[in-house]
Amino acid sequence: MPLFETATAGSLPKPGWLAETGKLWPEWKGTGSDLLQAKADATLLWIKAQEDAGLDVVGDGEQARQHFVHGFLEQVEGIDFANKVKMGIRNNRYDAMVPQVVAPLRLKGRVHAFEAQLARAHTRRKLKFTLPGPMTIVDTVADRFYGDRVQMAMAFAELLNQEALALQADGVDIIQFDEPAFNVYMKDAADWGVAALERAVQGLHCTTAVHICYGYGIQANVDWKHTLGEEWRQYEQVFPVLARSSIGQVSLECYHSHVPPELMALLRGKDVMVGVIDVASDVVETPEQVADTIGTALRYVPREHLIACTNCGLAPMSRAVALAKLEALAQGAALARQRFGQG
Repeated sequence: MPLFETATAGSLPKPGWLAETGKLWPEWKGTGSDLLQAKADATLLWIKAQEDAGLDVVGDGEQARQHFVHGFLEQVEGIDFANKVKMGIRNNRYDAMVPQVVAPLRLKGRVHAFEAQLARAHTRRKLKFTLPGPMTIVDTVADRFYGDRVQMAMAFAELLNQEALALQADGVDIIQFDEPAFNVYMKDAADWGVAALERAVQGLHCTTAVHICYGYGIQANVDWKHTLGEEWRQYEQVFPVLARSSIGQVSLECYHSHVPPELMALLRGKDVMVGVIDVASDVVETPEQVADTIGTALRYVPREHLIACTNCGLAPMSRAVALAKLEALAQGAALARQRFGQG
């Protein structure tokens, strides 16, 4: 394993021939077999792009999913997609049209076999696959059945575990659960969110990870960040609980955030995916800036536990900017190896 492995948080922009561009919830451009082929083509395009940029860990870029949560939910029985309702999510940070949970939750079958097996067949590099975390799913659906957030989270965790075990059998090296809700409902995250995550990873022997960010670079998230003050200390409540968990890697925001870097020390014993690329700006980082951020993180994270990553997914960005940022990520990590690789 190279020093300062490089990876993305997960999502990458969809090509214009696959879906609308610049949107977090894009509409597909095709249907049926044509759409399936376009999803496959986009997945292979981004695997090649990540390899060409020099990333050590690659992913499918979530090209076959319209949204990081609903891409999973579409294969779950007990959810009514035909009658979506408007609901405030992430503590009413923004409104979304969400499906309703109306019956016991069960998987219809495999969820992500198509894209995971495709990706595994076309790269020899470490393959990471992302799934929504149970707490974030609970915050992105309207409950008309369970009447209890914890009970519903555990039901989703069981389904996530079924798919995660299947992804492991597909040859996925790292399974990451995305939990932006951990930065919104901090007490709940510590009280039961991590426990639900533990249920989702039960029985896995591949590397497990959780991604906790302050959101995509969309305006609602940018506006929310302006209300958080000079120091963002949300991580302080959940990191100690995660440090005691079985989760192997924790992905967090760092560059251009107001997160006190010393909070990374709370993750002692874990691999830390340090966000060195800002997803809320089209300004492309220089390799020197990436290396500087890695240097800051090294004050709190042992170098053998540090992975250079993006702050969040790149889905709403332009393809050109995303490609440039991937290259900056790899080049910056290479520069950091030169700077900090000895001693």
